[in-house]
Amino acid sequence: MAWMYILECSDRSYYVGSTRDLEGRVWEHNEGLGAKYTARRRPVKVAYAAEFASVAEAYEREKQLQGWGRSKRKALIDGDYAALPELARKHFERCRTHSRFRPDQRGGETESTSQESASPASVERP
Repeated sequence: MAWMYILECSDRSYYVGSTRDLEGRVWEHNEGLGAKYTARRRPVKVAYAAEFASVAEAYEREKQLQGWGRSKRKALIDGDYAALPELARKHFERCRTHSRFRPDQRGGETESTSQESASPASVERP
């Protein structure tokens, strides 16, 4: 068995990881032996965890959630599954609106100067 987990750090940020030993890995994070990110944001606590049949499945889910924004991760933690598709759509629309490139007056493309900032327990059993 393997786990994908979301930790809430002391600064209220989220960290997503995967492991075979959830309890041991959380202990490592809290001792400063886990990721550098969590070592600077201790203590951490499990906000969400899901068990998978294989390490590969847990790792795949970890990578998926690492691509999510804070609001979408929070909806998952809160069990607000109905909000997940809407949060994905809003992200898509925001990306289209704040594209890195926009047409200039001559019909070509020019690099945009606008910048967008991004900020990086329940148990789910599939």
